[in-house]
Amino acid sequence: MSISFAMMIDSPLYIAFLWQMHQPFYKDPISGIYRLPWVRLHGTKDYLDMVEILTEFPHIKQTFNFTPSLLEQIIDYTEYHAVDRHLELTIKKASDLDIDEKIFILENFFLANWENMIKPFPRYYELLIKRGLYLVKSDIERIARYFNTGDFLDLQVLFNLCWIDPLFRNKDNELKALVEKQRNYTEEDKNLIISKQLSILKKIIPEYKDMVKRGQVEISFSPFYHPILPLLCDSNNAKTAMPSIKLPTKRFSHPEDAKKQVKLGIEYFETLFGYKPVGMWPSEGSVSEEVISIVENEGMEWIATDEDILSNSLNRRLRDYSGNIIEPEILYKTYRLGNVSLIFRDHQISDLIGFVYQKWEPKKAADDLIQRLLSIQSSLTKDKPHILSVILDGENAWEYYRNDGHDFLKYLYEGISKEERIKTVRIYDYIREFDKGEQLERLHAGSWINANFGIWIGQEEDNRAWDYLSETRNDLEVFEKLNPDRDLSNAWKAIYIAEGSDWNWWYGDEHSTDNQADFDDLFRLNLIKVYKEIEKEIPQHLFVPIIKEERGISPMITIRGFIEPIIDGIVTSYYEWYQGAYMDVRKSGGSMHRSESLISYIYYGFNKDNFFLRLDPTIPFSDFPDNTKFSIYVFKPIEFKTVIPIKPTSKKAALYENIKGTWIKIKDVTDFAIHEIFEIKIPFSDLKAKEKDEMNIFVCIDKNSSEVERCPFRGFISLTVPPPEFEAMMWY
Repeated sequence: MSISFAMMIDSPLYIAFLWQMHQPFYKDPISGIYRLPWVRLHGTKDYLDMVEILTEFPHIKQTFNFTPSLLEQIIDYTEYHAVDRHLELTIKKASDLDIDEKIFILENFFLANWENMIKPFPRYYELLIKRGLYLVKSDIERIARYFNTGDFLDLQVLFNLCWIDPLFRNKDNELKALVEKQRNYTEEDKNLIISKQLSILKKIIPEYKDMVKRGQVEISFSPFYHPILPLLCDSNNAKTAMPSIKLPTKRFSHPEDAKKQVKLGIEYFETLFGYKPVGMWPSEGSVSEEVISIVENEGMEWIATDEDILSNSLNRRLRDYSGNIIEPEILYKTYRLGNVSLIFRDHQISDLIGFVYQKWEPKKAADDLIQRLLSIQSSLTKDKPHILSVILDGENAWEYYRNDGHDFLKYLYEGISKEERIKTVRIYDYIREFDKGEQLERLHAGSWINANFGIWIGQEEDNRAWDYLSETRNDLEVFEKLNPDRDLSNAWKAIYIAEGSDWNWWYGDEHSTDNQADFDDLFRLNLIKVYKEIEKEIPQHLFVPIIKEERGISPMITIRGFIEPIIDGIVTSYYEWYQGAYMDVRKSGGSMHRSESLISYIYYGFNKDNFFLRLDPTIPFSDFPDNTKFSIYVFKPIEFKTVIPIKPTSKKAALYENIKGTWIKIKDVTDFAIHEIFEIKIPFSDLKAKEKDEMNIFVCIDKNSSEVERCPFRGFISLTVPPPEFEAMMWY
């Protein structure tokens, strides 16, 4: 329906709802398996129902923003048979699960809101109680043995069933029957749920296309892999709002990447929907004047961000200390920079939906919101239209609402539909029909959080991630100049993924999640992918977690005294390694570690002069792949590596030092043995490690110069070079 001044009734306040739909890129670039299941699970709970609800309310118009990285992953599931680890362990017969898989399920299949998603299923809550509300990881293997095959089968079903939106569970008779069954599920029940998930995922994009054709929905986009555009343009932009912020060692300034992420997003959108988008929600609402110039050059007509950006741009308070709007005429209108219209979201009302109303009775919450809108409408002049934008995450909030937020949304849409003083509007319709906005003199560089970029840069972990990204990108750029005919599209894709905002969201101490280690891994794996594509040696720091508590891996038993093992490749005596440290490889890398590990246990220790390492294989060394080598890396205090041929065996190994980026051979090494076990002695003096120096060590298994495995899988062995009196000290 076209909007015109003649149709305005008592100058209604126009409400622009923009729901941001986004997931980071979860695919492991090395294995091709999705590390986390949230695209699939949010796809069955949050994307389709949000637009289907609108079919009941034809006068409610809204804007949905999709990041291309989310759309790409949905299509990967629906058209290219993508799988994630959680899906693999859902599909596997419960009777065939091994102990590690059972542990993974008990750790990960209760990742849902307990109050609103688990408790409505009595059997599911029963299983949660059986596992324990407060999980002690050291007890998980023992707890797993109390779960029988039926328990695990019910858990596989209920985890996936609870993530299917209640709208679909209630109107699909087969799903309704599974809910009513409650327990004693079968493998056939499980297969049915997986097929239902796929069916829901396949409907998402067609349904949104249809709602656009009806004129009820507008779809906007974000830069492809959700980067913070102002920081891609120049990491020094962080100083605009935080002059004293500590920045990464290396300045990141690649506006060409910002342009590319926008351009790729537009092209993907156009391929998928058949037309070019006209509006954009920049990742995390992050803007700067340079960003506006980029999107204007790409033909965008509007962009949205937060009200605090407007406040800082005007150098003017918009609210009093109680949160009340001081001058509503300032906030509730459009602005312009160049030819791009700017919409500034009402932070308070958006946050009420995102974080507050979930605790209220649904009708009371909806009524309260409508009354707030009417109060704002009455405070505005009636001689021109005004727009209030409500912009928030369209997926994560709803699990905190009863019935996935449906009751609240229906009361809200019903109330707005009946109220002539407030009207919903698609953003582009408002700009086209009413007001492209008055020119802003300047635009503050910031995001929707505190009008700065402090979440994504400035803390130690954030800055380390930026430095790693800078180094990797620079290495790729140099390689590309030397190899202009080489197809490096996969390498650049990995860089663009690593530029996404989600990785740094979890670095630093602002946020935490059960999946924090997975996000850390995925960031570094995308950088590792670059080096694999250009066939360059992978910098060893990329194998070490950026998350500080994940860096040094604690052994199951720590060093208790000096050791003097005989380096002969056999367990000469139980006591020769008794005072050393011991690590179970399967447990050193978390539940994501590969089950086909070639190494089962690591032992290590020292005397006052030497470092000792022992590796126990899971299969005889004679059965190892041909052309296999061990590379023992020491990257602190100084970078060294010892390379030992395993198959075929050799009596000589070599010690190398990394000097200005090049591995230089220092000497031959002969003090090692390969038989039933692998043992090696390396003098501290060869490693230039002095008393009280911290040493960080890990082992790579290479085949034909390609890494097969890394031990420990995540992090490193950490020890301190001992003083001569170490043993005496251990007695006290």
